[in-house]
Amino acid sequence: MLQDIRANAQGTVAKVIIGLIVISFSIFGIESLLFSGGSNGVAEVNGEEISPFALQQELSVQQRQLLSMLGEDADPALLDQALLSQQALETLIQREIIKQAAGDMGLNTSDQALADIIGSMQQFQIDGQFSPDMFQSALASAGFTQALFRERLSEDIEIGQLRAGLAGSDFATDAELELASSIAMEGRDVRYITMPLIDFIASVDVSETDVQAFYDDNAERFQSEESLVLEYLELTLDRYRKDVDESRVREEFELVRDEFELATEARVSHILVEGDDDERAERIAAAQAALSGGMSFADAAAEFSDDIGSSQYEGDLGYTAGDTFPEPMEEAIAVLAVGEQSGPVETEAGTHLLLVTDRRDGSSVSFEEVAAELEDRIANRDASADLLSDVERLRDIAFNAADLSDPAEALELTVETSEGITRNQREGLFSRPALIQAAFSEDVLEAGHNSEVIELSPEQFVLLRVAERRPPAQMPLAEVSAEIEAQLRESRAKDAAAAQASELLAALEEGGSLEDAANAAGFQWQVELGAKRDSRTLPGVVRERVFAMAAPEQGSAEREIVSEDPDATYVVELARVSAGNPADLPLEELRGLRQRIAGETGGALQQQYESSLRERAEVVVY
Repeated sequence: MLQDIRANAQGTVAKVIIGLIVISFSIFGIESLLFSGGSNGVAEVNGEEISPFALQQELSVQQRQLLSMLGEDADPALLDQALLSQQALETLIQREIIKQAAGDMGLNTSDQALADIIGSMQQFQIDGQFSPDMFQSALASAGFTQALFRERLSEDIEIGQLRAGLAGSDFATDAELELASSIAMEGRDVRYITMPLIDFIASVDVSETDVQAFYDDNAERFQSEESLVLEYLELTLDRYRKDVDESRVREEFELVRDEFELATEARVSHILVEGDDDERAERIAAAQAALSGGMSFADAAAEFSDDIGSSQYEGDLGYTAGDTFPEPMEEAIAVLAVGEQSGPVETEAGTHLLLVTDRRDGSSVSFEEVAAELEDRIANRDASADLLSDVERLRDIAFNAADLSDPAEALELTVETSEGITRNQREGLFSRPALIQAAFSEDVLEAGHNSEVIELSPEQFVLLRVAERRPPAQMPLAEVSAEIEAQLRESRAKDAAAAQASELLAALEEGGSLEDAANAAGFQWQVELGAKRDSRTLPGVVRERVFAMAAPEQGSAEREIVSEDPDATYVVELARVSAGNPADLPLEELRGLRQRIAGETGGALQQQYESSLRERAEVVVY
């Protein structure tokens, strides 16, 4: 496809089309092609607009969540914005609906509560202490400003209050608790015979004729997957790494020496007062008077400081090497001794009182200590530049090339050939989702073009094309005969076990005992009296069936065959059901049961409430 576009991009028709586009840009502006309608939002909920920025941010959040769950090899198709956008928009709409409901109820969050929560969040802490630098860095990497983060956190808390209130508004009645606990404590007397499948497999005969017949009758089950043989070029960083002269390493050391030298740093706490000049002066004077009167700086920060991020942590701002804070602050810090407080310091943020709580001396390193690291850094930098240069050359050459021979020759590469790969490839280089997606794309598979140069990492790039397409084909009997034999043997063993179980069940129905029937057939039998729903001594499939069986009438028993276990078949006999006594349930389990009942009903109530909010909301999607 790309080659076709390139080939036709110079024609008269293409030039006319481009001209019309340019004219439309000049007359109407590019916005006429990108946007429509009178709103800049993507949706509206009860008159409140959802912005494109909010949608993009939610998309980014969902993409990061998927990457964290699926890892670096996640299928790119799962991260496609077109696929995620509808889900992200629905999330924002539902959030806005619930946020409005919380606002209507008067739910809110105080600045102090927000400060406490932010200060306690581990992702903003270093060594257990809130770090303003970490706070700023984390927000910046996530695309948040402080104001936007506080707004979003406040909304989360208010929505959480609403949901918690709904979930907590329901409770378990005594009747519900008694019924649930009687069921939880119910006991069942069970006997069962175990017939291991392996005992029957040994006695099953499967001939070559049987295998051939199954193969002929189920030919469609033994088709190989479509596979592709690929030709490819691979560029990796290692190919471009070269030895580095010591002179360059020494030059690098002189240039970056400061990176390895730790400057002298001061740890600073502050009290920040905001407001107009008169208000600041009055409050700063009050803070100074309190400090002169013996109040600790930590207590004064908690009482007087307007910096909610540090006021709850003794006003601590962390360390500075002289370039962290505004210049007036740094000038004041530079002349303060440890334990000494400053006078009022003015910055754009307000008026500060500063306290230096610690100083640590810097350190330096020798050339020999960092030479290996610097050499590796230079080699990687040079190799990366050469790699990216060749990647760009490869993109240009491959765009018009009929195959990979010309690109390989131009870059002095060897065209490699893969084994047959399938859409479900699980091993080797071509198990990477990006390569599978490219190989089976319409442009590469159907049109026969070279792929784009695919970046697997900043250090690895691949260009590929299809050399051979192998359609699904009948697999030779020799390749699948062992699989067929095992399948037939297992199937016939299950049939034999089922037949044996039916005979045992018939003997029990005629009045024989389970013990006698098991002994006569040579199988083990077990009994469990008063078995509970959480019993771990019963096989799982037996426990599930026993507690699904109807209670037997007095003097009789309920019997069934259980064959869901892949390794055994069971004949089960339920002799008696004893109702549970709630008084026998330990107090802690009783409390847990009450909470579970309330949680389940409260969760259902919350879901119904949010659904009703959505039904009544006026939602417009642009």
